Amino acid sequence: MPTDSSRPEWVYPKDSAVQEGWFVSLGGHDSTAEIPGWAHTGLRVADLAPGEQIRLAAAEEERIVVPLAGSFTAVTGGARYDLTGRPSVFAGATDVLYTGIQQDLTLSSETGGRVAVASAPARASYPARHITRQEVPVELRGAGNCSRQVHNFGTPATLEADRFIVCEVLTPAGNWSSYPPHKHDEEKDGESALEEIYYFEIRAVSGVAAAEQSEPDPVGYQRVYSSDDRPIDVAAEVHSGDVVLVPYGWHGPAMAAPGYDLYYLNVMAGAGRVREWLISDDPHHGWIRRTWDELAVDPRLPFTD
Repeated sequence: MPTDSSRPEWVYPKDSAVQEGWFVSLGGHDSTAEIPGWAHTGLRVADLAPGEQIRLAAAEEERIVVPLAGSFTAVTGGARYDLTGRPSVFAGATDVLYTGIQQDLTLSSETGGRVAVASAPARASYPARHITRQEVPVELRGAGNCSRQVHNFGTPATLEADRFIVCEVLTPAGNWSSYPPHKHDEEKDGESALEEIYYFEIRAVSGVAAAEQSEPDPVGYQRVYSSDDRPIDVAAEVHSGDVVLVPYGWHGPAMAAPGYDLYYLNVMAGAGRVREWLISDDPHHGWIRRTWDELAVDPRLPFTD
């Protein structure tokens, strides 16, 4: 395995970290993907056929279930939850389920679909919570070609939890997200140290590919680079089902290529005393935030179809 920070384990193409039905299995308590230095976050993603089930044993980690496509039934802690999903991640918010810690989990879907389970090692116990799609705070962040849509279902203002912060971000074709580049890799005033997972879904702009009778290959890009003496240099082309890990460093932009809308699920957690997302902008680019006051939010937002 390479030992420098350009090593490939920061980027996982779809099906490169599979385990027992999950086509993504990274960082969880039983993950088979060994990632040196990775300790605080996990993600599993699976495609289920109609009637198929997938299970996770109880563990000392908190979890949140996020339907990506389709609706799901979750059984955890002896209780059943019916999660109203969506046709795709570009169809607005979804129900989610926070399980708490030391709870087994069984997921199934009558119609089939794709589901993600974000996790973080945790010790404090919080009750299970079913957050309906109507309860999910939807934020339009940025402006102009930095406009994006954020679903804040797993942030401290919305969800009581021990360690993790989880949200999803949608970026219209041609826009830049996670921008200006920023970091959260130190515990200091105004910044918290958090690992971060980016899980991607990408689609061709509705109607364009069909009109041209083409076969698009939806694509986006993700950048991560050094903020201190720890080397890291990621400039990754990403497709649906791919994952980029951010252990430290400046990260951004996440680029939606022209013609392709971009979605990513973010999972963040760290060892800090307080569960909060505090960031520092790259001083070369932070000024860009001030330009947003003069721009309108992209009229293609919000995504709801």
